Amino acid sequence: MGVVGFRGGYENAREGSSPGGRMLTARWDAFASRIASLSPWTNVYGLARTLIALGTLSTLLATGTDSLFLPAQGVPDFPKCDGPSAIGIYCAMPGENVGFARLVSILVLLVVVSGWRPRYTAIPHWWITFSFQANVTAPDGGDQIAAVVALLMIPIALGDSRTWHWGAGPDRVAREGGSRGWSLFAWSASVVIRIQVAGLYFQSSVAKLSHTEWADGTSLFYWLRDPYFGAPGWISPLTDAITRTSLGVIALTWGPLVIEFAMVLGLFAKRSVRPYLLAAGVSLHFAIGLLMGLGSFAFAMFGCLVLLLRPLDEPFGWVDRLIGRWRSTALGRRLARGPGGVRTRTRPAGDRPVAEAPEKDPEPVARSSSRSAAQPTTDFAKG
Repeated sequence: MGVVGFRGGYENAREGSSPGGRMLTARWDAFASRIASLSPWTNVYGLARTLIALGTLSTLLATGTDSLFLPAQGVPDFPKCDGPSAIGIYCAMPGENVGFARLVSILVLLVVVSGWRPRYTAIPHWWITFSFQANVTAPDGGDQIAAVVALLMIPIALGDSRTWHWGAGPDRVAREGGSRGWSLFAWSASVVIRIQVAGLYFQSSVAKLSHTEWADGTSLFYWLRDPYFGAPGWISPLTDAITRTSLGVIALTWGPLVIEFAMVLGLFAKRSVRPYLLAAGVSLHFAIGLLMGLGSFAFAMFGCLVLLLRPLDEPFGWVDRLIGRWRSTALGRRLARGPGGVRTRTRPAGDRPVAEAPEKDPEPVARSSSRSAAQPTTDFAKG
């Protein structure tokens, strides 16, 4: 993530460097410039932010403070405020104020979910998710993942000047000012996130194989009958029948392992393959959330999968269509209107964004027809 500052140092050293070094530096500069010219600020990372925030928000909405903060074995004091946990919001507002801190957390997460001003809500989003996993008595893995990914998304969000993270970003990042520096910083952060998420799946799939029940294909026979994490009553007759057969229990046990390891390969997969991996991953976590009641974990992993398997410069067309319908409403038009009467027109699916001129002074906008809208802007965009 420190690649933003390399260019100046290389340029100062070029005069005394060897021809091979100058050629390598020129290639690196061209590569970095090509990446930085692509905008990472699309609805892809916006959707991921919303999904991750929804995980924490759903837990706060569905769980009272009496259940979140209570004594447990090895945790006599609550909320937990030892070490780094002391900076959490529930430690800043302890005792009778914990309920108020929960309300503040809900309000912040609602703003994050809405997508308003990602540049200003990125750090509060991380603080709330960190506070939740650090201060509550019994956080789950999804809460910890949400806190880590929210932290890693801060470099992306800080360079995002859009009013809503659902909006269309520019095709190309302008050379002027620090825009390309922020873009390269954001792309670097996205690479770190992808490596982090792939490593998470790798550790999860490999670690399971150290347990006999996972290795021999019988683990789901026991998990789906667990009194806390087992299948709900309305579907348990079906899961019980499936896991009583050798083929059924092996498929339900080894299937998730295969999908998890496939997510690791998604780090290197071609762009044309990633949508299928994304569908498989979403199906896996939807099933886990449905059968084991881990809804907040499912939302966190949905967001992680989007960041791992959907390139930031390939916005979701269905999100654009939904936003277009929303903006066609009276409230949507009012919120979409920017200062001075300037507003961004929703583009059709697959088309690129164009900025409308202010209504008070309409002028024709010159557009280049030299390139098809569906054609990738660079080889990098092709994957």
